[in-house]
Amino acid sequence: MNIWIIMLIVMGLSLIIQQMLQSRFNKYSKVPLSNGMSGAEVALKMLHDNGIYDVKVVATRGMLTDNYNPQTKTVSLSEGVYASRSVAAAAVAAHECGHAVQHAAGYAPLKMRSALVPVVSFSSSIVQWVLLAGVILINVFPSLLWIGIGLFAMTTLFSLITLPVEINASTRAISWLSSAGVTDQTTRPMAIDALKWAAYTYVIAAIGSLATLFYYIGIARRN
Repeated sequence: MNIWIIMLIVMGLSLIIQQMLQSRFNKYSKVPLSNGMSGAEVALKMLHDNGIYDVKVVATRGMLTDNYNPQTKTVSLSEGVYASRSVAAAAVAAHECGHAVQHAAGYAPLKMRSALVPVVSFSSSIVQWVLLAGVILINVFPSLLWIGIGLFAMTTLFSLITLPVEINASTRAISWLSSAGVTDQTTRPMAIDALKWAAYTYVIAAIGSLATLFYYIGIARRN
């Protein structure tokens, strides 16, 4: 019963955080940068200021679909960020470039997360079916549920490692935005607020993953 209460709380918080993130992004998307730079220009400047010239900055479809791909060395900025000249766009662009800076610096948690990607991709594709079969067949084949728990544990580990990666990228972004003069005393708190709510999404995802993992461990131990 306790784990279900925790999971319901996590689900509720997740919805609230998503709504707050969307609200903050919409709000700060209407606040222009004093220097008039676009998200793409901010990204290129941050990369070049950190001595990185082999990373591409491209536009991608969708909203808040921004990401950095270490395999292709590409920063992909969503439609609402790439050409926008707002505080929100600058914060998001700088955050994604923070990952590129991590990559160039050999940031250990990012390397660990990248190494886990193939394993997590495989685990994610079958873990739900293995867990379901493990619960159904728990009295016949109890080991199957533990196999599913092992697979799910990999996704939980990935979520936990993601936390320092994302927080560090935001810290690098805020520091650079200020030192480069992209944000000022008025817009800097806005950039911090936007990235803060983005970080909360990863925190709640990690908590939810842990809660689910403990839920299945509880089932396995009871049987």
